[in-house]
Amino acid sequence: MDFDAFFEALLELATTVGLKILYAILVLFVGLKIIKWLKKKLPNFPFMHRLDAGLRSFMCSTAAILLYALLFISVAMIMGIPTTSFIAALASCLAAIGLAMQGSLSNFAGGLMILMFKPFRTGDYISAPDLNVAGTVTAITVVYTVLRTYDNIEVTVPNGTLANSVVQDLSTPETRRCDLSFRVDPSTSLDKVESVINGVLAANEDVLIDPAPSVVLMEVTDSAIIYGVRIWCPGSKYWDTRFALNRAIKLAFDENGIIMPHQQVDVHVQEKQ
Repeated sequence: MDFDAFFEALLELATTVGLKILYAILVLFVGLKIIKWLKKKLPNFPFMHRLDAGLRSFMCSTAAILLYALLFISVAMIMGIPTTSFIAALASCLAAIGLAMQGSLSNFAGGLMILMFKPFRTGDYISAPDLNVAGTVTAITVVYTVLRTYDNIEVTVPNGTLANSVVQDLSTPETRRCDLSFRVDPSTSLDKVESVINGVLAANEDVLIDPAPSVVLMEVTDSAIIYGVRIWCPGSKYWDTRFALNRAIKLAFDENGIIMPHQQVDVHVQEKQ
């Protein structure tokens, strides 16, 4: 046995493999340092400040995952590990995971659409009639949107469902129209009713002058006349204004002797002869 040739081959192999290992370790070390530096600096890039907080966090996390994957593949290539089969196996695993998580991926895609196109923002009061849910948006993630209802209940809505539903953002308009209706005894003077309602509207500082409020006679029935009141108010004070006007008009009717009749049905019983 030629020991000299054996040791020369062993030395050549150790030198080649050793250099690959050292090179791979160096790339791994430098790559980890760069990724760590980018993870700290990326949230402070100028374009990131224009993004929503949820989308900004998602982009930073996704960028970090992609960089780690690229670094791992690079180190494997330096070590001489065949990456073609590895990438194919990884793609197959991702496809299988995607099929098993169709619902979650739908929510994920819906979350991206909401964060990118911003149909509503954190702090807005939104309503989704199709889902029978309404509340103030407290958080928007890439999977769920969290709402806080008026009775202080936290509701979590999947983004996939929310993105495919009709959503009303009630906080965006600066002003909103408020429609009220009142039943009045038909024997009451129409001028008196209109005067009392207009007086209440003029006394409320949240009722806007432009567009001007309107008081109209909507319907005349056997038991009552029905008045419609239409006013415009600041969007942020919609419910406060609505409740205040209902109370103030009822009190004004009582003070002026205006009766608000209840709906009634007259039933006549005829005895059989």
